Amino acid sequence: LCCQCGTLIDANPANMCVGCIRAHVDITEGIPKQSTVYFCRFCQRYLQPPSTWIQCSLESRELLALCLKRLKGLTKVHLVDAGFIWTEPHSKRIKVKLTVQKEVLNSTILQQQFTVEYVVHHQMCDECQRREAKDYWKAVCQVRQKTTHKKTFFYLEQLLIKHQAHSNAVKISDEANGLDFFFASKDDSRKLVDFLQSVVPCRYKTSQHLMSHDCHSNIYNYKYTFSVEIVPVCKDDVVCLPLKVAHSLGNIGQLLICTQITNTIHLIDPTTLQTASVQPDIFWKQPFHTICTQKQLIEYMVLEIEFIEHKNVKSSSEKLKLADVWVVKSRDLGINDKQFHCRTHLGNIISPGDTILGFDINGSNINNDDFYKLPARKVPDVILVKKHYGDKRKGRRKRNWKLKSLKKETNANTDWETNDMDYDNFLDDLEEDAAYRQNVNIYRDPKFKENMNSVPDSGEQLPSIGLEEMLEDLYIDDDEDND
Repeated sequence: LCCQCGTLIDANPANMCVGCIRAHVDITEGIPKQSTVYFCRFCQRYLQPPSTWIQCSLESRELLALCLKRLKGLTKVHLVDAGFIWTEPHSKRIKVKLTVQKEVLNSTILQQQFTVEYVVHHQMCDECQRREAKDYWKAVCQVRQKTTHKKTFFYLEQLLIKHQAHSNAVKISDEANGLDFFFASKDDSRKLVDFLQSVVPCRYKTSQHLMSHDCHSNIYNYKYTFSVEIVPVCKDDVVCLPLKVAHSLGNIGQLLICTQITNTIHLIDPTTLQTASVQPDIFWKQPFHTICTQKQLIEYMVLEIEFIEHKNVKSSSEKLKLADVWVVKSRDLGINDKQFHCRTHLGNIISPGDTILGFDINGSNINNDDFYKLPARKVPDVILVKKHYGDKRKGRRKRNWKLKSLKKETNANTDWETNDMDYDNFLDDLEEDAAYRQNVNIYRDPKFKENMNSVPDSGEQLPSIGLEEMLEDLYIDDDEDND
């Protein structure tokens, strides 16, 4: 019989029934039934004392572990089970149901369940405070390129978005010749520099500025600056290599076309299809400059093509094939029918009647010492660079895709007309070159509506991006929920 209530029970060391034991002993005594957790609304993270902020979703294992660590007296009992009790997400309450065991009254094990309620308080973390302050930074990474356009930075912006290399930046500023990235720590800025070195050919310098000094504790407060310079060579530029550099690259020709920019500079000789890759350290030791940029290209019309078949000429791409081409300036048709003969690497993608962009060497003023040292027999009249696809504005109206962009502060002296023109040319390059866009995340535009009444182009095929290359972006339409 139970010594308290006289109920018939099985024999046990306490000589008491379960109800009486629970009435006299509370094993949850000392464990708080209510606690507080801190949540940052800006970065969606919870505070794990003393100063660590972790990412947790509702009713996740990480959040459950954080809640259990907030209970001080939980080490005095044996935890059997723990789980969440559903609450409204906007209630700012988290309820956890716990099952614990403890030995009481002469080796009697008592199991008990109870609920702990956590109140969610909002508190801004240190990183979000620095971001909202806008003026707090400890390190800045200044990225610059000495060119007349910003297509390289548009491409670099897409790489940063894809790999989230800018996620720790406090502020991003758009400058005339590049971008400035501000960080709260020196290590974050150095990580960005390492990322830039892996995707573009560049070099960097570091400097530091003393802000304050505590002579009693010997603490110095510095602000650090990383100055990154990207090589002044871009895609579709015509360059003239120094003779010594050309010999070191397998006796390649000196007049070359830049086909691609990765962490190295990819060049091709349009007269032999010979390719070469220039490492950044080689470029900075013996730098070479462009003699023609994309803005200096002239439109030509192809009159005749004669392919060159030779055993020693091998192509690494289906687009490349060596051919002799006779062209005439499009603006001189009907006025001056002077023909130009040149050798090109674009034999597979052009045909008579097509338009192509090229560099008129004879009609240009070139200020380059290496170019003037070339023999006259090695200097062609025209260097053909890329195919021209007619009226680009037609293609822009038909784009069913879009790109993401960085949130950056713009300069008051920004030339928006030139900036928009460079961005449109960058989008054209993405459409025309599949290898150029393979590292770019392209998203389907849900707002695109194809005009079924538009008149189709007569025989003109503009390059486009297929749906298989596009990603689906999160899109919320405000009109869908209006009942």
